[in-house]
Amino acid sequence: MAHDYSEVSTHLVRTELWSDQLKEVLQDMLQGQRLVNWMSNFPDGTTFTIPSIGEMVIRNVSESDDVVYDAMDTGEFQMTINHYVESATYITDKAQQDAYYSAQLISSFVPKMRRALEENLETKILAMGNDQTVDDLNTINGGDHRFVASGATNTVLALADFAKAKYALDKANASAARVAIIDPSQEYVLNTLTGLSDVTYNPKFEGIVNSGFVNQATGLRFSKSVYGFDVYVSNYLPTPVDSTINSISVPSSPVTNIFCSLGGDETPFKGVWRQMPRVEHERNKDKRRDEYVMNSRYGLKLYRPECLVTILSKSTI
Repeated sequence: MAHDYSEVSTHLVRTELWSDQLKEVLQDMLQGQRLVNWMSNFPDGTTFTIPSIGEMVIRNVSESDDVVYDAMDTGEFQMTINHYVESATYITDKAQQDAYYSAQLISSFVPKMRRALEENLETKILAMGNDQTVDDLNTINGGDHRFVASGATNTVLALADFAKAKYALDKANASAARVAIIDPSQEYVLNTLTGLSDVTYNPKFEGIVNSGFVNQATGLRFSKSVYGFDVYVSNYLPTPVDSTINSISVPSSPVTNIFCSLGGDETPFKGVWRQMPRVEHERNKDKRRDEYVMNSRYGLKLYRPECLVTILSKSTI
């Protein structure tokens, strides 16, 4: 009996082969937690208050003038535990018994749930870029801290925007260790700018480079350093709700690019963990399945608006 392909194809040739591996979704590096000054002295309760004090007044006087005693400006910063999130899944007995990939599937539950919580946290942190006053320049000490990008008819970032963000942080006496987190569309704009090499240089602030972003796992998208800002790229930047700022219209499909100072108390956002991500597993005998849940509870708030600059641009090329 001949055994050519026409003879064996019906019963002896497998028309579809299945891999022993599962295809994973590509994941990018998360960066937002490094923009948060995480507190460790909020052990209980739901509201935390930090008193603040201002500067003293100076007066010109003449020889016989009575002394004028000025009270120092005071205020307070309050934050609450305002986020309680979880990710949960299950697998039934029948699915576990019959699925060839059940062991691989189950082993992915915990890292996938943690990733879901981390991405949610990333989104919430970067969303605080819109906690400034919308439709307003948010001017501090003469420097604008929220404005529309100036490139290509007020739609994309220009080098002048980096210089303006630097000016605003300089006027606010913000730390010289600085980062910019921009949308991929705006990285494309930077990569195609003529003369960018004239203002791009190796980062001078080794503290942020060596102890912050660069020491993280490979895959972090460090782009370049421009005017003292170490530039990173993120797909998690928020969409602004502004319509116009200083009579300049916000472009369609907008994104909020974040420029800020970093370093201890000069980090723009404040955060606290009440419960770090925690996984729990239990057997549900009534439904004949194994259940897994991971949850966390924390608080976030814009702490130092003077250390934050946001530039609104479009999010497409």
